[in-house]
Amino acid sequence: MTAPRLEIDLRKIRQNTRVLVDRLKPRGISVTGVTKAVCGDPRIAKAMIAGGATGLADARVASVERMRKAGITCPILMIRTPMLSQVEQIVSYCKTSCNTEIGTIAGLAAAALRQETNHAIILLVEMGDLREGIMPEDLTDIALQVTRTPGVVLKGIGANFACLAGPSPTAEDMAALSALANDVEAQCGPFVDVISGGSSANLQWALGTEVVGRVNSLRLGEAILLGTDPVSGNPISGLHTDAFVLQAEVIETKAKSKLAPLKMSDPALSALSLVPGNHWKTRSILAIGLQDTDPAGLTFPAAVSYIGATSDHLVVETTNCPLRIGSEITLRLNYSALLHTMAAPDVAKVFCNSRPAEDGGSATRNGRHPVLL
Repeated sequence: MTAPRLEIDLRKIRQNTRVLVDRLKPRGISVTGVTKAVCGDPRIAKAMIAGGATGLADARVASVERMRKAGITCPILMIRTPMLSQVEQIVSYCKTSCNTEIGTIAGLAAAALRQETNHAIILLVEMGDLREGIMPEDLTDIALQVTRTPGVVLKGIGANFACLAGPSPTAEDMAALSALANDVEAQCGPFVDVISGGSSANLQWALGTEVVGRVNSLRLGEAILLGTDPVSGNPISGLHTDAFVLQAEVIETKAKSKLAPLKMSDPALSALSLVPGNHWKTRSILAIGLQDTDPAGLTFPAAVSYIGATSDHLVVETTNCPLRIGSEITLRLNYSALLHTMAAPDVAKVFCNSRPAEDGGSATRNGRHPVLL
C-alpha cells in the first residue's frame, strides 16, 4: 500500500461522537461536529452525524461545498467570520454563520434577499481569547441591528475560548455568557435560540458542572477526531485517541556521527567528512516532510527519536535497532499535524470501518473496509 498515508477509522470517530453526545445530552447541550481539521471530508462528516451530532461546522466555503456535493443535507454552520467576497456562497450552502462585523451581516442580508431566503446569524462575543468577537458592551446594540435588518434573523450568541491566547473557560466565564444571552433577549425579545458555549476546550467545564446556564450547544472537533483535550493535550476518558494514524516509509538508514574537519585533498570534502562514532546509533530518513505534516505535532514510537525535518524528509534516530529500508513507521498526530496532513495532496487517505458496525450496522469479520483516496 502506498506511503505516506493517513489511516482513518470511521467507526472510532462515530463512537467518539456518540460518547460525547450521550455525556452532554443530560446537561441539555447538543453537539455540532467541526470538520475544519479534515477539510470537510464527507466520510468523516457522515460519521459524526451517525454518531449523533445535530449538525456540522466548518471554516471554509470550499469544504462546505464539498460536503453538500456529497449529499450531506444537515445544517452546516460557517464558524469563521464570513468574507464579504463569499456572502453569496455562504448563504447558499449554510443556513447559519457566526459573525462579528455588522458590515458583513449587511452583506449576508443582501445576498439572502437576492436568493429569496433568510440567513441566520450567531453573534460571537469576545470573552478573553483575543481572536474574534464583539465586545460585550456592544453586543445588544449589534443584536438590535440584526433584528431590524431584512434578510437575516438573530439565531443566537456564542464565544471561543483557548483558541489563540485565552485560558480554558471558567464557570464565571460561562455564567457571563449566559447573562449576555439574557441581556440580548431583554433588549431584542425572545430571539436567542442557540447559546454556543465554545469548542472542545469547553468540555472539561461542561462535563464537570451541573450548572450549564443557558449554554445549549458545543462545537466539537478535536475531542471527536483525536479524543484529546486541546488545552492539556491529555486523552479524554472513554474516547479513542487513534482514529487517525500516519504511516511513513523509511528510505535511508545509516550510522552517522558528528561532522568534523578531517584532512583531505579537497577542502570542501574535508568539511563534510564524518567522524566514525557509536554505530549503535543510526539515523534514518522517512519519506515525509514539512510539505506533508507538522513534525512538531507527531508522536513517534518509543524506540524512535525525532531529529529534524525538511520539506520532504523527516530524520529520526534509533539506538540498537536500525530501521529497515522499505519498512513503515506508525506516527500519532496532534490537531496541528492532522490539519496539515489532511490538506496534503501527497498523503493518501485510507478509510476503514466505513460501514457502521456495533454502533448501528454490519462489518466484515475483521471490521475493515479500506478505501484508498
